[in-house]
Amino acid sequence: MHRSHRFLVPVLIPAFLLTACSSDSSEEEDAAAEQCREYSAGASSDAVEVSGTFGETEPEATFEAPLDADGLQRTVVDEGDGETTRPGDSVSTIVTVYNGTSGEYAFSESADLAVADEQVFEAFTAGIECVPIGSRVVTVAPVADVYGDAGYPDLGLNADDSMVVVVDVVEKDVPPEPAEWTENVPEVESGEDGVPVVTLPDTDPPADLQLAVLEEGDGQEVESGDSVTVDYQGTSWDTGEVFDQSYGKEPATFSTSGVVEGFEAALVGQRVGTRLLVSIPPEYGYGEDPAAAELGGQTLVFLIEIKSIE
Repeated sequence: MHRSHRFLVPVLIPAFLLTACSSDSSEEEDAAAEQCREYSAGASSDAVEVSGTFGETEPEATFEAPLDADGLQRTVVDEGDGETTRPGDSVSTIVTVYNGTSGEYAFSESADLAVADEQVFEAFTAGIECVPIGSRVVTVAPVADVYGDAGYPDLGLNADDSMVVVVDVVEKDVPPEPAEWTENVPEVESGEDGVPVVTLPDTDPPADLQLAVLEEGDGQEVESGDSVTVDYQGTSWDTGEVFDQSYGKEPATFSTSGVVEGFEAALVGQRVGTRLLVSIPPEYGYGEDPAAAELGGQTLVFLIEIKSIE
């Protein structure tokens, strides 16, 4: 299990879609993750009818309860005509869940999900894997296979129930392109015990996403969806305080699709061994609303050292 780095998890993924931790993967698992997994429709997933305007309103699922599920089933209810998603792609979705045993509604959320992201339960990512953008997909699975023996009582999902998941695959997310950061770039010095010190200039923060490469690496190039290991330090331009870092602890390993947009944009296209600074405005960080997230409304500066691609 990797150490938790809480500020690297995007606020756009609700906690009840996330697995408890990520695990070290084998070379075989990594190779498999680069391919589309095969999912079969079943009597239960085929029995679900879905109505509601695609991508705009919360879809409504109709089925005769109880639905049984021995394993994960997937049915593409409506196939879109957009680009087919691939492992590593990040897509905007609407995820709606029902208790398949009782027929009761559980929740509906908008979420940005990465195809084959091991940090998200497969019952949800199966709804976006290798299907055309614009598709509406139904998965059915035992609650115990998703949330374990405890289930998720707060959502009305008991361990011995089945669950019905409706996923609208709305659009593919494209990371923003950072501008070159050339003016008022913070100073970076070595501090005690090798922990760097980033000194912000006494100016207003950049209004857009900006990146400065301090040292250019010559290793493998990072692609969207890669699992990368980095050292990082995050500083709020608003407070001048370091709010999170891996220095003095251990490097962080995560999917580039599993972090806020600005952080992903800073990584993709860079090479292993690169050391960089990125200034992330609220738009590409935690949003404009301070009430919605701890770092909402703040411009964030990250020092990042790319250690490896897993």
